[in-house]
Amino acid sequence: MTVTRRQFVKLTAGGLAGSSIAALGFSPARALAEVREFKLARTSQTRNTCPYCSVGCGVILHGLGDGSKNARTEIVHVEGDPDHPVNRGTLCPKGASLLDFVQSPHRLRVPEHRAPGAKEWTPVSWDWAIGRIARLMKDDRDRSFTARHGELAVNRWTSVAFLAASASSNESGYITNKVIRAMGMTALDNQARV
Repeated sequence: MTVTRRQFVKLTAGGLAGSSIAALGFSPARALAEVREFKLARTSQTRNTCPYCSVGCGVILHGLGDGSKNARTEIVHVEGDPDHPVNRGTLCPKGASLLDFVQSPHRLRVPEHRAPGAKEWTPVSWDWAIGRIARLMKDDRDRSFTARHGELAVNRWTSVAFLAASASSNESGYITNKVIRAMGMTALDNQARV
């Protein structure tokens, strides 16, 4: 049998590769028999809204955790929600990088406050932050609330505006509008301009 130089190089390379793999302990039969577990098989799914822009795309967050009382679930995968009417499963580059946003070590996890004249932000508790916001809103409302304009009852609070999230659902938008209007705010807007 005559062997060309090209066939000789192919046979030599194939034999060398096969013997090297076998010498390292790799068994193709064992590798083919092993079944890998799907990486999202043990995760729980949570539907949410992408926080980046005013489009309001739906995302599915896959969390890994056993659901016990004191354990935190870790987000391991983010994908577009195929059942969402806005994006139908697609995500823009910012939405696709949402996992980096969730797992960033620079992400704030507690509110911070910078006192007047201070140069640094200090972490505060949620109770303190919500209480301070409520106190400042109440003081400003008491100071600048207009109950009547001549003979007409107007009940308006014009010194504060509210910026709502356009990525919210219709229900949360309705409740937000009712609460803001009940306080007397006349300036209500959202970033979608709808």
